[in-house]
Amino acid sequence: MTTPERIELIGTEIAILWSDGKEQYLQAEALRAASPSAENTGERDLLGRRIGGTDQKSYPGVNVRGWRPVGGYAIQFDFTDGHNTGLYTFDYLRGLGGLT
Repeated sequence: MTTPERIELIGTEIAILWSDGKEQYLQAEALRAASPSAENTGERDLLGRRIGGTDQKSYPGVNVRGWRPVGGYAIQFDFTDGHNTGLYTFDYLRGLGGLT
């Protein structure tokens, strides 16, 4: 499994150096919009209907305030709008693009 070796906030971007040497740059607003939290995506009932969540796709002016590792599989970001419930698994984070 590829893991983050180093994470830095550079202005409004999160820069991640991965264990395979790849670098990733993600805009904080896009990272917030991609939050996999139930607050963003909602939850599904037994019939597959979405309950809750939001259709908001844009978070202008939102930045990352901090982050912490969760187990050995995810990163939890703290955003300036108070959101901090999304767990970004390493695979999900890599799939967001911005790799060089």
